[in-house]
Amino acid sequence: MTEAETLRSRLNRKPIVVAPGVYDPFTALIASRAGFTTLYVSGAAIAYTKLGRPDIGLVTMTEITDTLALIRDRVDAHLIVDGDTGYGNALNVVRTVREFERAGASAIQLEDQDFPKRCGHLDGKTLIPADEMCGKIRAALDARHSRETLIVARTDAVAVEGFERAIERTAMYRDAGADVLFVEAPRARDDLARIVSTLGSSLPLMANMVEGGKTPTFPAAELEAIGFALVIFPGAIVRALGYMASEFYTSLAAHGSNEPYRNRMLDFTGINELVGTPDMIALGQRYETPARPANTKAGTRR
Repeated sequence: MTEAETLRSRLNRKPIVVAPGVYDPFTALIASRAGFTTLYVSGAAIAYTKLGRPDIGLVTMTEITDTLALIRDRVDAHLIVDGDTGYGNALNVVRTVREFERAGASAIQLEDQDFPKRCGHLDGKTLIPADEMCGKIRAALDARHSRETLIVARTDAVAVEGFERAIERTAMYRDAGADVLFVEAPRARDDLARIVSTLGSSLPLMANMVEGGKTPTFPAAELEAIGFALVIFPGAIVRALGYMASEFYTSLAAHGSNEPYRNRMLDFTGINELVGTPDMIALGQRYETPARPANTKAGTRR
């Protein structure tokens, strides 16, 4: 990715964009250090970590905005932000888009679930009418300051109205002006291929890989071969950290020491190097006020 390349232009060329999920500046920093230039700010991951609760619509727009602003302050990556339903009707979408864009979003994902929404791979979802979702998309497009802030239209209709209706809804969202299309939770590889064959390649198509979810997981290269331009791994980091944290706390409880786990941890120097402590201290020293030289000559005071 060149310095000036926008997410829109990046999605229009190969290879497929792989966007790992992040939920705070720390995970965003680590993902960026690993070489990722596009990150997915996951509402589910924020619910899991900020609230310790499931992804069932409990996180607010302001909580996402605050988190997004902190991430943007730390990394230069393209940030795709989970905007859930827009947190209300079309007027709420207008505010959401404006707030997210000001906070540093490169793309904003909106979905056609009704409230209360829930994770796309949970059962029991309900939908708003497709026409209402089209109105939300138009509101988002009108609200954005820059055309380079992409609007991602997601449908959850596969689980509610069936695959064919999900494709019909997505085609409507494309015609309403969405920049990226996202059919959530298809059940098989053939369904992924049908998404591409029926919706075409005029707009970038997005896939979501959830370990243990309703969609089989495939590597990015295979999704690219099918015809997808973007794949996200939204909650994977939380599942990885959850597994590792459980191991660590169990070990600490059993041994009363962190020594058995030391080879799987950063030490004090390692964590400070990761977060940039030496650089920050050096930067602070640049702004320290130099000591004033003492005047030792007699009679200088008045």
